[in-house]
Amino acid sequence: MKKLISLLLVIIMCFSLSTAAFAGVYADEGNKYPVIMISGYSSSSLRLFDEETGEEIHAWGNTGDQIMMALEEYKEELIAAAAKFVATGDISPAVEVVGIAFNWLFDNLRCNPDGSSIKELSTYLNTAEETNWANIQKNYPNGEHNEETEMMTILSEEIGAENLYLFTCDFRKGPVEIAGRMRAFIDDVIAHHNEGKAEKDKVDKVNLLAVSHGGQTTGTYLTLYGHEGKVNNAVLTVPALGGASLAYDLMSNNGKLDEYGLLTYIEHGMKWEEDYHILLEAEQLGFVDAIVGELVPQIIGVVQYWQSLWDFIPLEHYEELKAELLDPVESADLIAKSDYMHYEIMSPDGENYYGKGFKKAQDIGTNIYIMAGYNAKSVSGGEVTSDAIIPTAGATGAVVAPFGKRFADGYTQKVDTGYYQVSPCMTVDASTAYIPHHTWFIENYYHGMTISDPFTKNLMFTLLLSSKSFDAHTMAGYPQFHETTNPSHGVHAAFNKSTEGYLSSADKTLVVTNCSAINDITVMSINARGLGLDFIFEPFTLAPGESKEVSFEGEIPEISKKNFEINISFMNKTITPVSDRTFDFTLMNGKAAEYNESEPYVNADMPKELDEVIGEKASSLLKKLGIRNTAATIYNIAVKLIDFVMDFFR
Repeated sequence: MKKLISLLLVIIMCFSLSTAAFAGVYADEGNKYPVIMISGYSSSSLRLFDEETGEEIHAWGNTGDQIMMALEEYKEELIAAAAKFVATGDISPAVEVVGIAFNWLFDNLRCNPDGSSIKELSTYLNTAEETNWANIQKNYPNGEHNEETEMMTILSEEIGAENLYLFTCDFRKGPVEIAGRMRAFIDDVIAHHNEGKAEKDKVDKVNLLAVSHGGQTTGTYLTLYGHEGKVNNAVLTVPALGGASLAYDLMSNNGKLDEYGLLTYIEHGMKWEEDYHILLEAEQLGFVDAIVGELVPQIIGVVQYWQSLWDFIPLEHYEELKAELLDPVESADLIAKSDYMHYEIMSPDGENYYGKGFKKAQDIGTNIYIMAGYNAKSVSGGEVTSDAIIPTAGATGAVVAPFGKRFADGYTQKVDTGYYQVSPCMTVDASTAYIPHHTWFIENYYHGMTISDPFTKNLMFTLLLSSKSFDAHTMAGYPQFHETTNPSHGVHAAFNKSTEGYLSSADKTLVVTNCSAINDITVMSINARGLGLDFIFEPFTLAPGESKEVSFEGEIPEISKKNFEINISFMNKTITPVSDRTFDFTLMNGKAAEYNESEPYVNADMPKELDEVIGEKASSLLKKLGIRNTAATIYNIAVKLIDFVMDFFR
């Protein structure tokens, strides 16, 4: 079973997660600015020229094709290694062949110890004219250079392909160098866009949409050059501003693949409504970790001197890895550049710290918005709250509790911003964020999955294409903290009067919504943990997108800053018909709970009802067998059904 699941995971990881494009109405007539897309890591294709023959050689891009080339090149060795693995369970030959293929695939991308490229590489498309989306579609009908295709498709439908541009870069370089190139590119786009236009139709600014690594480079541009006033709206989705836990786990060789989290991540991206991740509750798959552990040193040998990877290392780990992996003489130039990135831009003490640079840009009229995920564990095993790839703290500048913990009841945010800015689950304090009033936090919003969720998709395009300025406190329908409505998560819940995630005496019902796009769900039980509320209802069915208000009994305590949970168990028409989802809420209804400074953190998750009945030992056994979550869901449903039947006969 382990081998089969491992093989399936590896196959799935080899394919990009794709979602269907959705055309909505986001643009308004007041926003006439062209849009520049700044894509995620390794998106841009690279080429080199053979000095002897003058021939152009493709060095990077169309990753799927390149992987197929590598598989073809080493197919005989891979077949032999796979046969040995199936027969004996010995994975070493397969790891060795994959390592050789990886080195072959990345050979042209190696860098010298000082961070310079061994071979002279360049991007295919560089000017505004070349990167105009209409020209890309015309000149490359086979799909070459189609970065962030789903987003670009929606944007082209909204504003026209002729008003859309693609920024390309050598992703191995650092964000400071790339930001300098972006500065010149923005001027080029403005000039190209204005060609042949009447004076009244000309522009002096652009809109920027940045994803992941693109968020880091765009954030660096904004903090260094944003004061020049060339940007109208800038939307940074899942930005790697403070680095990526994945980069640290790779470079330190301390990564441990979180297979359970990875499969949940895939479910989210594919919008699967079946809970395949339950297959891995008991399968820790150390077997896969062994493969990764053997491959990582070979990967590091190729990417060790990429400037961008060093600028991905979170500030708290930078000195440790620098001392371990970089020679202070051979890598002096690389170190100097990365020191500047870490201590002048990433650090709050830096002269060009994101928060300081963003404010300068905002002060002259640039709208900067950040969208980030939280409460997901890093798929590479790092114990840090993230969107599975990027730590939430680094993406936003917020104070974040350790993974698996939350701030204790009564916690007071670090900065008085005039708004309460602690997440309902009490794991994120947004008051310290780079831009605290212009950052949205979406729980279980996974990295790169913006258009997989109606909330994040609509928020992103509205912020980007509107002529209005927005903040996270007054934008109707888009609260600063939100639980994902991705279909893979089944249901959504919020009280009827308070801002999502909070409860006050004004609330009378809980609004339960079916997140599915195709399946009915039947809600079987609703239970409150940590608060004496009892939900009065009989099982009910919701069509896709349908909501129902459920009443509750019990006194709402006159206290604030107190965390509690609501668990909803439901059934659907999939091959995994029994599911549940737990929502965190903060009670805001009076004087703040007393805060214990000596114990600033408590466990984020409250005990399940089943745990309290069967005890810790039995619960641990069920967890080891991989059925604890399923058993807890069935228990909740059974208790509610018994109560319902007993009430019927009373």
